[in-house]
Amino acid sequence: MNEELRSFYRLVQRTRSGVLDWLETLPPDVLVRERDDFAFGSINGIYAHIADCYLWWLGSVARGHERREFDGGSVAALREAFATVDSIVEESLAYFTALDEPVVWTAPEGHQETFTRFWLVLHPITHEFHHKGQALALARVLGHPHHGTPDTDLVTPFPPS
Repeated sequence: MNEELRSFYRLVQRTRSGVLDWLETLPPDVLVRERDDFAFGSINGIYAHIADCYLWWLGSVARGHERREFDGGSVAALREAFATVDSIVEESLAYFTALDEPVVWTAPEGHQETFTRFWLVLHPITHEFHHKGQALALARVLGHPHHGTPDTDLVTPFPPS
């Protein structure tokens, strides 16, 4: 079930892997250098937030897992966070049999929200690409622009060169 989404997510993973590979080439302090004028403060903060989003929507809201958050601090820690994300995505895709089926979530404050399973899968993916652009803009501001190959703001159809 959900083979199309699994295939698409593999493209997302490949694109993310290219960015994480690039982050490993940066001086270590660039990953954690804080800038108050950027959401989540640092490249590390942005990527920890991206992982948290997947874990929140697919892990907590869709599957009822206890909330988890990552701080990161290194590319290795971010890779570990995304390995957990990959497991949650796979678990969700294996569990979801009907993507248009609603999931009703009750907030701690008591109000309820309804989402489709399809939205719960796609929202963290689109959210990742939104914040990836912010991370790359921050890297440029910090004097370490991405080399541009492969294109990082799109799902790449081929492995990075």
